[in-house]
Amino acid sequence: MDKVFSDKINILKALAIILVVSGHLEFRFFDMFPPYSFQLSLFFFISGMLFKDKYLDNVFDYIKRRIKSLLVLYFIYSAFYCVITIILDKLTGKFWGMELSLKNFFITPFLNGHQFDLSCPMWFVVQLFITMIAFLYFQRMLRNTNEKTKFILYALMGFSAIPLSKMFELTPLFLVVVRTLFSLFFVYLGHFYTKKIEGKYNIFTPKVLAWVICVQAILWHFNRDFISEHGIGLSYVLVWARFDSQIIVPVLTSITGIWFSLFVIHITYEYFKDIKFLKVIGENTYHIMANHLFVMYIITAIILKINNIPISVRNMHDIYWIYNPVQNTYLYFVLTMVISTYSGVVLKFIKSKLPLIKDL
Repeated sequence: MDKVFSDKINILKALAIILVVSGHLEFRFFDMFPPYSFQLSLFFFISGMLFKDKYLDNVFDYIKRRIKSLLVLYFIYSAFYCVITIILDKLTGKFWGMELSLKNFFITPFLNGHQFDLSCPMWFVVQLFITMIAFLYFQRMLRNTNEKTKFILYALMGFSAIPLSKMFELTPLFLVVVRTLFSLFFVYLGHFYTKKIEGKYNIFTPKVLAWVICVQAILWHFNRDFISEHGIGLSYVLVWARFDSQIIVPVLTSITGIWFSLFVIHITYEYFKDIKFLKVIGENTYHIMANHLFVMYIITAIILKINNIPISVRNMHDIYWIYNPVQNTYLYFVLTMVISTYSGVVLKFIKSKLPLIKDL
């Protein structure tokens, strides 16, 4: 892989996970592009950028690689957070998760991934696995189809997901279908971008920027998240297929958000490429996704202890709650990014020193 391309991918991954963490702390870096309006689609897009056509002829190897890179670590983390959740229940009197059962441990991850509150952002990992395996098989079926037809088919999948979610009952299995249809379009867009656009066409001109801003300004008309009663507007909750009254806006705002992310990396690459911490963030997005809510929980517990406030106050709120957000939001953000990033570095170091698990 070309070094510049690899570096840009890494910075793009860092940006995506930063948007996830900032979104959970409810603040925005780019107000016109709310984080929950595109950052999960950005992760799917990145996965598409990294997909190699050589796996079309080696399905078993690809599935084995994805199980190894996504699912094995997922269930290791699930076991860890199962233990942590039980311990917290004993210490604080609140069980942060669903009832303990074999079904919730092994089946729920493939349906909604919210069996443990502290690790609930990891629902995305299993959905990514499902989406990428589906993408592999769709690409195999469409390998002799021209690119224009492929584009149309994947676009139909993406744009049909939201209407389907409103037409039929969202059973757990159908919820997976809706999420997969929606995400397949963005995986394809990432793959299409790498094969057909990157290095061949300049899509980051002032004229394109003006068009994107104009489109986003029109989409902003549909934003409703200024008052909670109005709904979430440009933002959407993919895990539950919650799109409120929108039909095509989530797809469109995902596209504009992805383009804007690529544009930011394009114009700042020469500066960002030498920032080591960004590289480390990009290399540890999995661990940040898995651990940032737990880190936020620990920070909150410490702040409560310092202020002589009982932990029972924490138990009265959901898992995303932080203490005094007006004063502490950015402190939470910095500490959470640093601690969760380097937790990944430490875990990778430990893994490299243990022969029995270093190949996992």
